[in-house]
Amino acid sequence: MARVIETSVLIKAPPSRVWSVLMDFAAYPSWNPFIRSLSGEKRVGASLEVVIAPPGSKPQTFKPVVIELVAERGFGWRGALPIPGLFAGEHRFALAEEASGTRFTQSEAFSGLLVPIFGSILEATQRGFRAMNDELKARSENQ
Repeated sequence: MARVIETSVLIKAPPSRVWSVLMDFAAYPSWNPFIRSLSGEKRVGASLEVVIAPPGSKPQTFKPVVIELVAERGFGWRGALPIPGLFAGEHRFALAEEASGTRFTQSEAFSGLLVPIFGSILEATQRGFRAMNDELKARSENQ
């Protein structure tokens, strides 16, 4: 089974500013309502520690691996349960320059046998994406 969730927002700021806010992991607790904590090396192949708090859910800690890092364009990681085939997710942040700013897209592709069971959690996750996007927009536009 597979499922993709995606949200997007236009930020009236250049990609360089949005990127600097997005990659300032230490500041996440002060502004990010969805990803409450993010730490680890910023390089492909590095392990991260991510604490997410989807609306209405308890915080969850994941230890994904960075699969994409292209300055001012994209950042992504892949995480999975220890047993292959049960549940995995590829989370991506994409930045695209537009005439009026930066199109920021946050998505995650979920796969595995447990995806249908996690339907309500994935809906909360999508709401969390939107909340994060809104705060990233506000923080990037007001710097």
